[in-house]
Amino acid sequence: MKTKGALVWEVNRPWSVEEIEIGDPRRGEVTVQLETAGLCHSDHHLLTGDFPIPSFPVLGGHEGAGIVIEVGEGVEHLAVGDHVVMSFIPSCGTCIPCQTDRRNLCDLGMGLLSGASVSDGSFRVTAGGRDVIPMSLLGTFAPYVVVHHTSVVKVDPAIPFEVACLVGCGVTTGYGSAVRSAGVAPGQDVAVIGIGGVGVAALQGARIAGARRVFAVDPVEWKREQALNFGATEAFADVAGAFAGIAEATAGRMCHKVIVTVGRCEGAEVESWLGLTAKGGVCVLTSMGSVLATDVTLNLAGLSLLQKSLQGSLFGGGNPQYDIPEILELYQLGQLELDAMVTREYTLEQINDGYRDMLEGRNIRGVIRFTDADR
Repeated sequence: MKTKGALVWEVNRPWSVEEIEIGDPRRGEVTVQLETAGLCHSDHHLLTGDFPIPSFPVLGGHEGAGIVIEVGEGVEHLAVGDHVVMSFIPSCGTCIPCQTDRRNLCDLGMGLLSGASVSDGSFRVTAGGRDVIPMSLLGTFAPYVVVHHTSVVKVDPAIPFEVACLVGCGVTTGYGSAVRSAGVAPGQDVAVIGIGGVGVAALQGARIAGARRVFAVDPVEWKREQALNFGATEAFADVAGAFAGIAEATAGRMCHKVIVTVGRCEGAEVESWLGLTAKGGVCVLTSMGSVLATDVTLNLAGLSLLQKSLQGSLFGGGNPQYDIPEILELYQLGQLELDAMVTREYTLEQINDGYRDMLEGRNIRGVIRFTDADR
């Protein structure tokens, strides 16, 4: 089918909305008509070159929600009409990571930026006669996607699409960073650095897990106000101010858990984040910069002598097939606030405006809502 999509043709150029062609689903695949797509910072890394791509163009987008409209051969657990969320990492259930309770590290994730489909290694999207790499083998910045069933999670049709798309990456990543990767326990003090969509989800996850205090850190005043609305006990403009405030509040013990959810991670800042971390505490990095960067400022003696841990986290360290429906059930029960995380909605043609708002700190999460004009 021919439709529209937001493409990146080269580094440091804005999104270009133009005609693309999407092939039919093959064995193990489904076609989904998307209703919404989330504007996540990870897609902006495509523009900056932080994610090295083997070729261009790239179809952006890895958060999306919609309705299955076609089912390929061999797909038994999905049917036409099902409401679904795209999982930005597939989950096959049979590889060693999946079998050892690390489905967020599924081996199928190794090819997410290659563009080659899980089913047969071919491409499903073309533009101007050229193969297109869909972000995370999804490419949700188009109103239709053809994806492997391992990247699709069926959800309750009562969930609004603008909410459902958020759990395909940002909310599940942030919530899991607190509940799973950090393992926040009742009575612990937690700091969340970076109050975007992932940070707000981490903040809420820490609160649900029973954190005593949740300190938020963000340079944007409006985001600090939002953090307090979502349950933070105190908010600071920078790490230096947070250090003094947390030291006073905790009698110098600092935070049991520190969760870093900034839009772009710089190695020079790692030691300052560990400075907020208590003895025997855990600092979780749910953030990244250039995948080629290797420089980190870190006091190794302090890491060892104070027995701190520096923990990476991908997709919240969980199981997307289980966690996505569970998180949406928390939303339905009123325990997790997701509606207020959607700050603004955009048309596909407004995608560059949406990313400008994200980079300038105006959004917790922006969402594209597809219309007939996009299809």
